Amino acid sequence: MANGISNLSSYLPIIDVARSYRREDLPHDVVAGVAVGMLTVPQAVAYALLAGLPAEAGLYACLAPMLIHAVLSSSRQLIVGPVAIAALMVASTVGEHAPAYSDAYLGITTVLSLQVGVILVLLRLLQVGGIVNLLSHPVISGFVNGAAILIIVSQLAPLTGIATTSALDDGALARVTDLARSIVEINPTALGLGVGGLLLMSAVRRWGAALLPRKPARNGGDGQLGHALTRAGPVLAAILGTVVVATFGLDVGVVGAVPAGMPELTLPVLDARLWWDLLPNALLIALVAFVESYSIGKTLASRQRRRIDSHQELLALGAANVGAAFSGAYPVAGSFTRSSINYASGARTPVSAFVCAGIIVLTLLWLTPLFENLPHAVLAAIVMVAVFELADFRSLARDWRFYRPDVLTHFATFAGVLLVGVEAGLVIGVAISIVLFMRGSARPHIAVVGRLGETPHFRNVKRYPVRTWDHLVAARVDESLYFANADTSESRLAELVDNPEQAPSDEEGDSEAAAVEHLLIIMSAVNFIDTTGLEMLKRLTHRLARRNVALHFSEIKGPVRDQLEHAAVDDWLTGRVFQTTDDAFNALTEAKGKWVWRDLPQNTHDP
Repeated sequence: MANGISNLSSYLPIIDVARSYRREDLPHDVVAGVAVGMLTVPQAVAYALLAGLPAEAGLYACLAPMLIHAVLSSSRQLIVGPVAIAALMVASTVGEHAPAYSDAYLGITTVLSLQVGVILVLLRLLQVGGIVNLLSHPVISGFVNGAAILIIVSQLAPLTGIATTSALDDGALARVTDLARSIVEINPTALGLGVGGLLLMSAVRRWGAALLPRKPARNGGDGQLGHALTRAGPVLAAILGTVVVATFGLDVGVVGAVPAGMPELTLPVLDARLWWDLLPNALLIALVAFVESYSIGKTLASRQRRRIDSHQELLALGAANVGAAFSGAYPVAGSFTRSSINYASGARTPVSAFVCAGIIVLTLLWLTPLFENLPHAVLAAIVMVAVFELADFRSLARDWRFYRPDVLTHFATFAGVLLVGVEAGLVIGVAISIVLFMRGSARPHIAVVGRLGETPHFRNVKRYPVRTWDHLVAARVDESLYFANADTSESRLAELVDNPEQAPSDEEGDSEAAAVEHLLIIMSAVNFIDTTGLEMLKRLTHRLARRNVALHFSEIKGPVRDQLEHAAVDDWLTGRVFQTTDDAFNALTEAKGKWVWRDLPQNTHDP
C-alpha cells in the first residue's frame, strides 16, 4: 500500500504536500493566496483583452488551469494562468487565422489550448523535453524584450483612447505610425485615467511598504505584508478607475458587461484544417510557455534549496492547458509577477493557489458587475507596468564583453519580433543562434601545445613557456570533428606541419630546424566524429604520409575510441594511439631519428 501511494505521489506531488502539511502553514498560504488573487483579477481581465478575447476568458484561465497545475506541479510556489507573452502570441495567432474561420476567436483559442497541452504531454511521454533547449537564453531574452516593447506599443491605443486598425502582426513600427496619424483622436479623459494609473502603480510600488507602522517583524509577517502592498497598485488602480468612471459618467472605453457564473464545459472545434493551420503556432507557444514556467519555478525552488522535476512540469503545464481548452480559456503559462508575489508573501505550499482560485470564484459569482465601468485605459496601464518588469537590457553590455554572438542573436530575435511578428521573430532567433553556433564550430580552435617544464602537463605554446621539439607537432583540437569543420580542420592541421608555430626548440646547437616527423592530435575535447570527420582523418593520414609525417592520436574519449575501433583505425593510421599526451611525448621524443614507419595497406588510396 505504501509503495502504491509513493508511486502515485510521483505523478501527483500534491499527495506529499498533503501528508506533510502543518497547521502553521495555513496562515501563510492564505495570506499569499489572497494577495495573489487580488492582483490576478485585474491582470486576468487585462491579458484577456490583450489576447483579443472577452474579459471572462482571462478569469476562466485562472480556475481549472491553476488548480490542475497546483495538483500536478513539483513546484510549491509557481502560479499558472494568463500571462502577457502567451496572450501576445495568442493574439497574433488569432489575428492571423480568424478571418479564414469566420472570426471564431474562442473556437480558435480552445483548439490552440488543447494543442499546446497535448504537445507538452507528448514531450513528457516521449521524454524529449530537451527540445526546449533550442530556445537559448539570448533567444528567450531577445524574444521577451521584443514582446515587451510590442505589448507596450499595442497598449498605447487603449491608453490614449485611440481606435487603431493595425494588427499585432503588422509590427511595432506600423502601430506607432498608425498612432501618429491618429494623434488628433486622443481622448484626454482616457489618457488622464491611464497616466494616473501608471503614476499610482509606480507610487505604490515604491512607497507602499512605508504605509505600514514600523514595528519589529514577527516571523517575517510584516515583510510579507509590505511586499504584498508594493504589488497592490494594479488593484488600487482598477478600483479607483472604476469608481471615477462610474461617479462622473466619463466617456471612455470600458470593459462592459461580464457574464457572471462559473465557466461551462466547452468542446474544441473538430476541424482538421484548423488544427493543421494552428499546429506551428501551438508548438511555439508550448515551447515558450514551458521555458518561461520552468525558469520561474526553478528560480523559486533554488531559493529554498529545493528542486523541481522538468518532466513533471511538462505534464503539469500540459494538463493545465488541456483544462483551459475545456473551460473556455486560452493557453496559460507560469506568471513571473504572480509567482514572485506568492513566494514573497510567504506561500509554503500549492494551497495558496487554491486560495487564489477561491478569490476568482468569488469574483465570477458576485463581483462581475464591477467590471462594467472598468476603463480600458487603466487595464492598458496595468499591462504596461507588468511587461515593463519583464524587459531586461542591462545585461547586454556584459554579454557583449563575454560572448558577442549571443548579443547578435538577442538583437536578431528582438528585431524580428518587432518588425516581422511574434512567431516569426522567435523562429528567426532560433535560426540565427543555430547558424552562429555552426559558424563558430566550423572554425574550431586548434592549439599547438608543449610540455610545461618537466611535468606531465601540456599547454598552449602561445600562452605558456613550454618545451617543444622540432620533429614533433602536438595539436589539441577543441571541437568535435564533423561535416561543418572537417575541411577547415584538415587544412589547419596540415598547415601546422609546414609552420609549427612552436616555442623555441628544446634542442640546442641546431642551426636549422629539423623536419617534422610526427603530428600528434590531442582529442581530449573531441566528443564525437561523424563520417565526414572520419574521412577527413583518413585523408589527412595519407596526405601526411606522402611527406613522411606520421599521424598519432592521444587522449581519446571512450565513445570516440569505440567509433575509431569500429572504423578499423589500426588499418589506416600511420602512427599510434596513445592513452595520454605524456605517453605520446615520451615515446616520440625518445624515438627521434629512430622512428620506424609502419607500412600502409596495399589497397589504400588518396580519397
